[in-house]
Amino acid sequence: MTELDSNERDHMSKAEFAFPKERKEPLEDASHVRNAIARFDQVKGVTDDERDEAWERIKAAAKKFDVDVSEDSWRELGK
Repeated sequence: MTELDSNERDHMSKAEFAFPKERKEPLEDASHVRNAIARFDQVKGVTDDERDEAWERIKAAAKKFDVDVSEDSWRELGK
């Protein structure tokens, strides 16, 4: 995974994050997508609706970067 420094992260658009309001979990490449899935449950202070929206962004990024996602919903993670 490419490490993002604070300057690079600050210049990313909100649309490039799973959780854009919080600017959490960037989705800039396959490695970041896999990391966003792995850390999904660690994001605090978001509603279930925000998680639903983030999951849709993650699935779209996974498709774009050819990352296999077997779960249909974030609620299936870790089961």
